[in-house]
Amino acid sequence: MSIRLYDTARQAVVPFEPDHDVKMYTCGITPYDATHLGHAATFVVYDVLQRRLIDMGHTVKCVRNVTDVDDPLFAKARQLGVHYLDLAAGEEARFERDMTALNVLPVYSTPRASSAIPDIRGFIGMVLERGYAYQAGGSVYFDVSKSPQFGSISHYSEEKMIAVARERGGKVDDPNKRHPLDFVLWHPSEPDEPSWETLWGPGRPGWHIECSALALRELGTTIDLHGGGSDLIFPHHECERAQSEAATGELFVKHWMHGPMVFMDGQKMSKSLGNLVFIDKLRETYDPRAIRLAIIQHHYRYDWSWRDGLIDDAADWLAQWIAAAGTGRGGDVLDSVRAHLDNDLDTASAVTAINIGVAEGHEITAAAALLGIDLSTR
Repeated sequence: MSIRLYDTARQAVVPFEPDHDVKMYTCGITPYDATHLGHAATFVVYDVLQRRLIDMGHTVKCVRNVTDVDDPLFAKARQLGVHYLDLAAGEEARFERDMTALNVLPVYSTPRASSAIPDIRGFIGMVLERGYAYQAGGSVYFDVSKSPQFGSISHYSEEKMIAVARERGGKVDDPNKRHPLDFVLWHPSEPDEPSWETLWGPGRPGWHIECSALALRELGTTIDLHGGGSDLIFPHHECERAQSEAATGELFVKHWMHGPMVFMDGQKMSKSLGNLVFIDKLRETYDPRAIRLAIIQHHYRYDWSWRDGLIDDAADWLAQWIAAAGTGRGGDVLDSVRAHLDNDLDTASAVTAINIGVAEGHEITAAAALLGIDLSTR
């Protein structure tokens, strides 16, 4: 019995066959605003995967970090006139309330980047010692010329990688870099930003190295599955892989899995654009189970667009599922849902199977639970 999942690096649906104990790392939030549907879609996807792995008999150690040392957080804290850690703590608590409401399983750990500064200093030391990084202008940069596999997750051309890095704040024109795609491991802080002392000067870590250091600390050298939204494929995950394997000399990730982008009004839902649907606002009107159902009616590999009718349809389905729970005869709805999840986590077909089961009078309670939807009366 095995589940098949699309691997971004291999560009194919392949068997995912971990040992009994599954080590999984999913990139978490930068806690400077509320949880929106794009976030929720990502974390609900990995929650369904965890549930199926547990259903198959595995033990899952899922680490979901909190990026509380990062440019967007500092910018929002400046705007509000508050300490960045106070802002982060409040938004992290709101995020956890949303995840609990959406019935996302508790994860193994939720480490903060700010907790990992000693780990990051040691990690950078390893990369420098092995000759994969250099110091320039008060910063430490990773040298992508030393990493022949750089680009093998995204499969982007160098031209496209430079364009995407420029778009996403990669500072490709930094004069201290040897190559436009070299990325920061450590750099000086702005006057109002946190700063830590190191052998190569005071400052703070770059974004990418935070996840590498936390993954190594929490899960060890090699991870079974690394996840996140598809917008993290490049540069974040590409950089993570390069620096992690440079530091340890071992394979970093066995399977790369990426969730969808959620669109609204023709554009990706994002904080920078402001076209957001917040989970805590939706919860004021709708049962959180309907929100979860609105998300999982889409296959995780394909981007989708939000419209108000989605949540209304999901609320109608939820009402039918609750009414049918415990009243149906036998049937193989649970087995059908398992089969769909084993076929590249096809939650859309799994939802359809339950809707058919309701129409045909079959028992659906266990099948719905496998998707994370508790049909007990509230």
